[in-house]
Amino acid sequence: MRASTDPSAATGERYRQFADVEARGLSACYEEWARGVADDPATVALIDRLPPTQRQPNLVFTSARFLGAPVAPFPSFAHWLAEHWEAVEGVALTHATQTNEAGRCAVLLPALAALAAENGPLALIEVGASAGLCLHPDRYSYRYRLPSGERMLHPADGPSPVVLDCVVTGRAPIPERLPEVLWRAGIDLNPLDVNRPADVDWLDALIWPEHDDRRARLQAAVGVARRHPVEIVQGDLSVQIEALVARARAETPVGTTIVVFHTAVLLYLDPASKERFAAQMERLPVCWLSNEAQGVVPGVLQRLSVTPPETSAFILARDGEPLAFTQPHGRSIRWLPDSVSSPRPAG
Repeated sequence: MRASTDPSAATGERYRQFADVEARGLSACYEEWARGVADDPATVALIDRLPPTQRQPNLVFTSARFLGAPVAPFPSFAHWLAEHWEAVEGVALTHATQTNEAGRCAVLLPALAALAAENGPLALIEVGASAGLCLHPDRYSYRYRLPSGERMLHPADGPSPVVLDCVVTGRAPIPERLPEVLWRAGIDLNPLDVNRPADVDWLDALIWPEHDDRRARLQAAVGVARRHPVEIVQGDLSVQIEALVARARAETPVGTTIVVFHTAVLLYLDPASKERFAAQMERLPVCWLSNEAQGVVPGVLQRLSVTPPETSAFILARDGEPLAFTQPHGRSIRWLPDSVSSPRPAG
């Protein structure tokens, strides 16, 4: 079945896919809305007024909620959408799905810390960085819930106002301390600014209706990002990445490990662009961490030795080798028993 982000798929198919794979078990509201849209020709006809790339469920639903659509059963939502379609269309045409979930740092951290333990300090480059909230993994606190009990981690200067909770299964290498980050920057087609209220409001609208804990965490993470500004370069990831890697090498000490990472970004690229980006990662002197839905990163799904626990699970991979299954918003991580233990040389 095609992804809900596939612009070549029929709108009804895209919404049914979103309900079955992405929203199921994560948002009862969005699951119901997506199924409702898939079976409602009148609402599909409205959405089909948008260009194919803008018809994706997450963008349409977020645009509606950004404008005040109530969280209500689908018939009420469909009625509201029909009445406010012109305004919703305007938002969908000028915005993009740029969810910036700081909680994803909790599933990236074990891989980042392992790299730091093996190779020393890190330089971080996030592609599809949105407002850059995931570029601060060393500035957040973490509560890992392991079978043996809780493990708390804090930044070197003390507990953070952002506390990320993550349930751990498998032998994940949860570190004793946070990695040292010497340099950080991001790339995004349309960077969001944490100092612009409208951009923060859009980030808030991108959080799914039932996820109040994520909403509170967003505000705390925005506060951290405002205190520690990070450069987000505007442009296409494949075009900008090589220059940014060169900058990281020039502006950090010899031996610094350059890490290029992304979460829920490559699914918005066409197959040729995904292959081109994967080839760049293979060629550049970096460590590549991907945390994407199944089948998104070329070759990763084929290298799995076990079946994913659910269709919505993401796969965390290092240099194309699977490390763990992760919950899409960072709530849990299941480390794979045969995951790679050593990265290829980077930096």
